[in-house]
Amino acid sequence: MIYLVRACFSEYEGCVLDTDKESPHLLRVASHYAEAQGGVWVAERQGTVVGSVACRPAAGAGILELQLLYVAASERRKGLATTLVGLVEAEAVHRGLQGVELWTDTRFLDAHRLYEGLGYRRLPGWRALEDLSDSLEYHFVKGAEAGLGAKRPV
Repeated sequence: MIYLVRACFSEYEGCVLDTDKESPHLLRVASHYAEAQGGVWVAERQGTVVGSVACRPAAGAGILELQLLYVAASERRKGLATTLVGLVEAEAVHRGLQGVELWTDTRFLDAHRLYEGLGYRRLPGWRALEDLSDSLEYHFVKGAEAGLGAKRPV
């Protein structure tokens, strides 16, 4: 999975993956999300991870936070990201939660279009992570009123 995240980051100038200090959870993804009462899913093709998504309870009550949505360049625009987002939404519904939120780098324009196309609403403003990548992130949310957990064609 680290290879997938690193490959996705390499598409953007200045995006740096530091598993030692900034993203040590990538060294132990399954146990990290289990300890956080979350979940993680990966998609494989011929033994190689080509997609991932994770979730965990968000700071706000009744919300699940979507994290680690990455899809290999060779697998994009085939519905995989939509399917992975759907897994997180289904988990939120299964848990009886009211919505899903996520934070995404301002540089990830294709991801923004995906989320908006799936009914997510971008909230005003952004946050600065003060990390090696100088990341700024937008906040997106989706609640039951926007069809959370609705069946989508695959």
